[in-house]
Amino acid sequence: MTNIHPSAVIDSKAEIASSAIIGPFCVVGPDVKLGESVELVSHVAVAGRTTIGAGTRIFPFASIGHRPQDLKYKGEPSTLEIGANNQIREHVTMNPGTEGGGMVTRVGDNCLFMASAHVAHDCILGDNVIMANNATLAGHVTVGEYAFLGGLSAVHQFVRIGRHAMIGGMSGVEADVIPFGMVIGNRAYLNGLNIVGLKRRGFSRDDIHTLRNAYRLMFAPEGTLAERLSDVEEQFKDHPVVMEIVAFIRSDSSRSLSTPNGS
Repeated sequence: MTNIHPSAVIDSKAEIASSAIIGPFCVVGPDVKLGESVELVSHVAVAGRTTIGAGTRIFPFASIGHRPQDLKYKGEPSTLEIGANNQIREHVTMNPGTEGGGMVTRVGDNCLFMASAHVAHDCILGDNVIMANNATLAGHVTVGEYAFLGGLSAVHQFVRIGRHAMIGGMSGVEADVIPFGMVIGNRAYLNGLNIVGLKRRGFSRDDIHTLRNAYRLMFAPEGTLAERLSDVEEQFKDHPVVMEIVAFIRSDSSRSLSTPNGS
């Protein structure tokens, strides 16, 4: 039987798994679905058309699924989908999608959102993403798996952050960040590759060496980026990790690309 504290306010239409735990003073709306072993520790407010996957744990004063902070939102039936085994810490806010962005905000599995992190409307996050304290995403941001966003960082709307990228603390990210890249600074610039993260994730020495060589060629001072990208594509066409960066850069985007400072 579901463990619900008597002080919690749960709408009768909400779908609550039998193994879910809902602590004191939580509020759960009518269109919410809580999976197996989800835990709302206390004082958690979950609203909207929100689905929370098995094993996710949400800490006090998190606000999940309330209407987006978007003046264009008119009450459309958008959704927030949160995957399994996430840790959502105190004062985290996550908003559902909007008509202008695909109607869904989606969070993967095994992510960690430290205190006061914010995931805005229409963001799409992969698995194993970490957002440190007060890291914030504007609307329509995509974040690849294993990306790390440092404390007090802020990401501009429509920016893409590639897999295994690292955003330095207090960075303002206005442009796309390549997979495996690392950006830092008030107006963030590309500061090399996330070598520590790659080693922790078990990338081989050969892969890291290849990425370094491709990075140097891709952001060399000679020629245009388009010319250098073609050279990299030809020279490293048999290396999937490099070709992932090439594909990322060639993909359509409404934002510019983060490049090294002064390039």
